[in-house]
Amino acid sequence: MKKLLLLLLASLAGASFGRADTTRADLVARVESCEAILQDFQSRSRTAIPPAVWQRARAVIILNQFKAGFLLGIQEGYGVIMVKRADGRWSIPVLISAGETSLGFQLGAKAVESVFIVTDDATPRMLFNRRFNVGVDAKAVIGPKAAESERVNEELLRTPMLAYVKSAGVFAGATVKAGRIARNDKANFSLYNTRYTMPELLYSDWVQAPAEIQPLMAMVQRLAP
Repeated sequence: MKKLLLLLLASLAGASFGRADTTRADLVARVESCEAILQDFQSRSRTAIPPAVWQRARAVIILNQFKAGFLLGIQEGYGVIMVKRADGRWSIPVLISAGETSLGFQLGAKAVESVFIVTDDATPRMLFNRRFNVGVDAKAVIGPKAAESERVNEELLRTPMLAYVKSAGVFAGATVKAGRIARNDKANFSLYNTRYTMPELLYSDWVQAPAEIQPLMAMVQRLAP
């Protein structure tokens, strides 16, 4: 938990979403904070994503979003997306931006951390050409936790996106509308020192994973081999 808080503070300090001088170190901190978020989710049964859900995963999206309003209005954030390729290996994490979020009654929330398990191959490709609205462009429902094995059923597992959400406030409701997520080619150019864009980064082996990125990749590969 201490590691997660430190990483989130560092990434928030370096996020400055409209800032022109975001450094590669800031971008690495974003990936590391997403790793810490996933690790924290999986560390306790009341938030952990169960193996049956990971077995259906075709992509994973991890978001770190920050509240700007009093009740709802989370306005900005960032995250990563990874996809499972045809050979069973997971892609490198590709940075995305996120914002304009409404997640139900969030009184007192300062940040919202989300993990979305995507169960089909078509949904991640929506990001190639446009913004993607979670809960609008693809149905998203709250996924079963490891402590709720009785909720894992075939109908639920066929949902395009299963959502796992934590915040400082109270999350209510079964459906999810988490605003828009969008590709962030500029950030990925800097992080990976390449001109390849999201499709190539997700579905090719043309970019080698830097050492700082590999722990997140190893964790996801272990959870969903």
